[in-house]
Amino acid sequence: MIGLLGYDFMRNAFAAAGLVAVMSGLVGFFLVLRGQTFAGHALSHVGFTGATGAVLIGVSPLWGLVGVTVAGGVGMGLLGERLAGRDVAIGMVLATALGLGLLFLHFFTAYASQATALLFGNVFGVDRGTVWGLAGLCLLALAALGAIARPLLFATLQPELAEARGVSLRLVSVLFLALVGLCTAGCAQIVGVLLVFTLMVGPAAAAQRLTVRLGRGMALAVALALTEAWGGIVLAWFTDWPASFWITALSALAYSLAWALAWLADGRRPVPAAG
Repeated sequence: MIGLLGYDFMRNAFAAAGLVAVMSGLVGFFLVLRGQTFAGHALSHVGFTGATGAVLIGVSPLWGLVGVTVAGGVGMGLLGERLAGRDVAIGMVLATALGLGLLFLHFFTAYASQATALLFGNVFGVDRGTVWGLAGLCLLALAALGAIARPLLFATLQPELAEARGVSLRLVSVLFLALVGLCTAGCAQIVGVLLVFTLMVGPAAAAQRLTVRLGRGMALAVALALTEAWGGIVLAWFTDWPASFWITALSALAYSLAWALAWLADGRRPVPAAG
């Protein structure tokens, strides 16, 4: 491990993956709790268009991702319940977004090699500037989550009561999905836009299988995300297989184990006697 950290690109990879894991573990926990996991997937597809469009005009793909995913999150939040049940329309929007992204790369073929990195991630290609950008993104996301955490939790668990108490469900939804957009942009730098579920949903879903306590669940989601992100980098180093594959495999393994443990725990609970 000492030799592994002797390279600048490895230190950048660990730093970037750690920042994104903390951010995605916390934001993803609320994303799963609210039943809006589709949002991360949808925003990642839209973000691909923003990233490739940014490359086309000579801007960093990270900022293209951030701008478009945040705007997409705000748009989803404003649509509110009208977005639900429109699977065909959502699917067409996502397909069109990916098509536009490929078109942008076609017009600027000098950067066409970035397509694979944008789609599937390249954590070993993260430079120091991107690490600092992700650090700022992480601080902004955590500060925003801390600011809206109480009304967000209230609106998630008891929406009718929250609205009766004066909480604007529409505003909470807009702010949270904008936050999801920020997190999606960060995750795409590590695992690519097609594998955002790996860090945004996998650790949080596994944590919620293992505990119903809010604080413990959030801490466990962050711990799992860190373990999967850093573990994937280490395994990629020793096997020469893609880091995104290993992170995805570890995420799937963690969720499978959490599901099995939850199933065993349910099976051991005593059945109430009749009458």
